[in-house]
Amino acid sequence: LWYPDLTPAERRDVVRHFDTFTAAEGAARSVPLEGAREALARLHAAGIKLGIATNDSTSGAEQTLAAIGVAHLFDAAFGYDSVVNPKPAPDIVHAFADLTGLAPAELAMVGDNRHDLEMARAGGVGLAIGVLSGTGTRETLSPLADVVLDSVADLPAVLIEDAVPAPR
Repeated sequence: LWYPDLTPAERRDVVRHFDTFTAAEGAARSVPLEGAREALARLHAAGIKLGIATNDSTSGAEQTLAAIGVAHLFDAAFGYDSVVNPKPAPDIVHAFADLTGLAPAELAMVGDNRHDLEMARAGGVGLAIGVLSGTGTRETLSPLADVVLDSVADLPAVLIEDAVPAPR
């Protein structure tokens, strides 16, 4: 839409350049949310398979995970460019289910906006979790979420059976 006069090959080159630039700049400027590293480490240690679903590029997600020091905790990163239909379509849910051998109903999807939770519902995940540490509000997330948390730091208490909350 931005470049209607470009040929398909020229458009691919522009998108590739944009993705390369934003991946590098995004990773260089990334800052983890308070308590996120610890929460992710607890989930990983509990044997929960973790994946990222983003409408950014896959490379951008991978570079950001590496930059904030949590890439080793994730089984996969899926960007808009890793599936035929990006969020809110269910393609990423199905790809992660295929990768892990889990059924979509065995997955939890954590998201900070409606597109995330719409994907969760379309993909048939077992638990749709909204988090307020992103762009969504309780009012926009609640209609699609099974539960809404203040932060991703609160995930272990919901996702780990018999979890004792971590000290803050």
